[in-house]
Amino acid sequence: QVQVVESGGGLVQFGGSLRLSCAASGSFFSITAMAWYRQAPGKQRELVAIITGDDSTKYADSVKGRFTISRDNAKNTVLLQMNSLKPEDTAVYYCNAHVRVTIWQEDDYWGQGTQVTVSS
Repeated sequence: QVQVVESGGGLVQFGGSLRLSCAASGSFFSITAMAWYRQAPGKQRELVAIITGDDSTKYADSVKGRFTISRDNAKNTVLLQMNSLKPEDTAVYYCNAHVRVTIWQEDDYWGQGTQVTVSS
């Protein structure tokens, strides 16, 4: 199967920076895309940033210019560099890997989530 593990969350002050890391491992054919989502208390989970195999990226409007997603295809890892953090960035951040498990099957796999808290 496929495992997705995040790390790097924590508490940071307004305007600070954090870097989240996510690694996918297990038995699969390839990873099509990797993404970061977040979910704040009482809100729906939302897409923060996504990166595809050809390094195309897309960001939520709320994080453009502050967050950067990058990927190491050889290591099946994705990073999210978060700068100029705001209290409204406080949420549990989840890593998603869209995986081609076999040449006929694709599935989504999620990490357990990592808490990011930004104090004002």
